[in-house]
Amino acid sequence: MEQKTKVNAEEGKQDLVITREFDLPVELVFKAHTEPDIIEQWMTNPYTTAKVLKYEGKKHGSYEIESTDAQGNVAFKANGVIHEFIPNQKITRTFEMGNTPFGVQLEVYEFELLTDDTSKLHMHVVYESVAQRDQVLKLPFTQGINMAHNRIEEIVNKLK
Repeated sequence: MEQKTKVNAEEGKQDLVITREFDLPVELVFKAHTEPDIIEQWMTNPYTTAKVLKYEGKKHGSYEIESTDAQGNVAFKANGVIHEFIPNQKITRTFEMGNTPFGVQLEVYEFELLTDDTSKLHMHVVYESVAQRDQVLKLPFTQGINMAHNRIEEIVNKLK
């Protein structure tokens, strides 16, 4: 399957640049990243169920997301603070995944209007160190983010 989401990781740098074009209007791609019920849908998979425990879509807001397995055990927990929130344009936030050695990362999401029906998401993710970024890239990170973006497109297309 084609990887529509592109992940650029320059050697020796502590950041990633991620881009994805969507066959969706920019407003719907933004909504998929800010509406708790939509976030839960695209973050849920055959193994875990996602729940947005908190989402304050505003400057100085915060969020908390948790996924549990079929037995109710917490499989994934993430949280952060929203530093910039410009509807349909930009979100700047921190992201911290619980129970991992990855530390806090800074994420800048920019939502670009291409046409009335298409848009592009630009993500700039900055890690605390090159080693930390490289450790994340050893995981199935690229496949996972591509799968998440595919789910966004699939779910939001049903909402149109």
